[in-house]
Amino acid sequence: MAQTDTVSWSAGLKTILRISRMALDTPGKVAIAILATILASALQLWIPVLLGQAIDQMQSVMAMADAEASRGVLLQTATLVLGVSVLRGIFTTLQNYFSEAVGHHTGYALRQAYYDKIQHLSFGFHDRVHSGDLITLGMLDLEGVRMFFATGLVRLVLLVILIGFGGAMLVQTDPFLAVLALSFVPFVGWKSSVSQLRLRRTWLELQDRMSVLSRVMEENLAGIKVVRAFSAGPHEMVKFRDASVKALDLAHERVDLRVGSTTAMTLSYLVAMALVLLVGGLKVQAGEITLGTLAAFLTFMTILQMPVRQLGMLVNSFARTSTCGARIFALLDLKPVVADAKNAPELEISEGVLRFEGVSFAYPSAPEHKVLDDLSFEAKRGEIIGIVGPQGSGKTTIAQLIPRFYDVGEGRITIDGQDLRSVRLRSLRRSVAVVQQDVFMFTTSLENNIAYGDPWASPRRIEKASDSAQISGYIDTLPEGYRTVVGERAASLSGGQRQRLSIARSLMLKPDVLVFDDSTAAIDARTEESILTALKDEAAERITILIAHRLNTLRHADRILVLDHGRIAEEGSHAELMALKGRYAALHAMQTLSHEGAA
Repeated sequence: MAQTDTVSWSAGLKTILRISRMALDTPGKVAIAILATILASALQLWIPVLLGQAIDQMQSVMAMADAEASRGVLLQTATLVLGVSVLRGIFTTLQNYFSEAVGHHTGYALRQAYYDKIQHLSFGFHDRVHSGDLITLGMLDLEGVRMFFATGLVRLVLLVILIGFGGAMLVQTDPFLAVLALSFVPFVGWKSSVSQLRLRRTWLELQDRMSVLSRVMEENLAGIKVVRAFSAGPHEMVKFRDASVKALDLAHERVDLRVGSTTAMTLSYLVAMALVLLVGGLKVQAGEITLGTLAAFLTFMTILQMPVRQLGMLVNSFARTSTCGARIFALLDLKPVVADAKNAPELEISEGVLRFEGVSFAYPSAPEHKVLDDLSFEAKRGEIIGIVGPQGSGKTTIAQLIPRFYDVGEGRITIDGQDLRSVRLRSLRRSVAVVQQDVFMFTTSLENNIAYGDPWASPRRIEKASDSAQISGYIDTLPEGYRTVVGERAASLSGGQRQRLSIARSLMLKPDVLVFDDSTAAIDARTEESILTALKDEAAERITILIAHRLNTLRHADRILVLDHGRIAEEGSHAELMALKGRYAALHAMQTLSHEGAA
């Protein structure tokens, strides 16, 4: 998912308003944060006034040569300044605490919505979007949005009070000196905004480069055995180093931007302060203003220095939030291609008849290439239907269309006359289980992996499913049995063991339709025979579809479909197809010769 650097003003405003509304989901915390900000800002503006008055009072008392009175005034003023400072610190703490609380609540809500959306988006979306990009979006972009209340809305209130009211107080006291004191504000505001926008642009680019870096690392870790087997470590290091250097170069550029802008802003501030000291000192000499007034001006400048610099941060916060928020909401607003129809009923299975009726299908990534072309066949409860064909003939596509991972382009698929697109997805996928060749295991116990579809299943059911999948014997040899924890990516298990666990996991659901997508390819012939025998014994309870490359796997099938370019080229039992002496017989002869040659 490429980064978006520009967002229209209207779209950006809608995004800002949408995030602001999310913050208002915790109105109590928002109210406390805003009120604490107002009070802390007001108290901060009061401090220069108090200091100025204290200095003027001290001068008056010193002129009277009354030491006792001087100490009393000093103590009184110091106590007042200390009290105001303590109160300001308390309200600032409340502001920071509740601002962060609101931000974290918003972040929590967004994370939940983001994760939920990913669970429901169609397979076609995940086919084209890299998981590393989704992780980056769900971490960096979401973090940018989470911080908006504290760095955007609250900071806006703070700056309006400090700069607006503070500037008005200075102008009211001495307009000319106020102009000098505030002369650094336009430059610092402009410089800070420009630099922050440039930092934002480079931050988005850095995010892209970090996404590339995470993809390189993710692919390396997923394929570490291949890397080690081919001694490709140096090549992988070059790839990783190139991606790292690009990210490092951009990080250096960001440091240069930040240091350069900070230096320029500090210089302008010091020049303005020097002018105020010079002109203000002359005015004090001439008796136009008091020394306390000059001190108040200088204190105001010290207070305003940081808020003025934060103007750029404020601009950056709004810009970053509009961009990151637009990307997150673009995903959250996606409508799954495969979704429940309005008021869709539950799938109800009585007779148990699965039909493909003139089904044509092309994947979204290649819409011009039909994988299935006007395909029609029927499978009934109690039947085992075998499907075989060359690579790209559409075997796996059939397996993915039955549970409605994708929707058909033309025609329809029905179970007992119910179009799969018209029933609830959850009920369909409870009734259809697909055992895939590529098996994923979670980093948890074998028991939890097998019972993933029914976490509250009894141990007896788990053991029975394991028996049917011919994996219980292996599990019994383990010291912790079913409580043995599967390592990351199930690296400690062989391919055949992973496939048998996957079969057990699907059998746990007691599905009405069970589809094997070449899911016994890594299992030895004897174990496969035992599994197929067990499935044959239970076949009366369900529709069973066996997709395989090895024809020996299909000997138990009642009927075999031979696919070619998405169409049925031949159909019949093993004996009928052998007698036909067509594609199936030729493939059988080829595999037989291959096995004999290997022997």
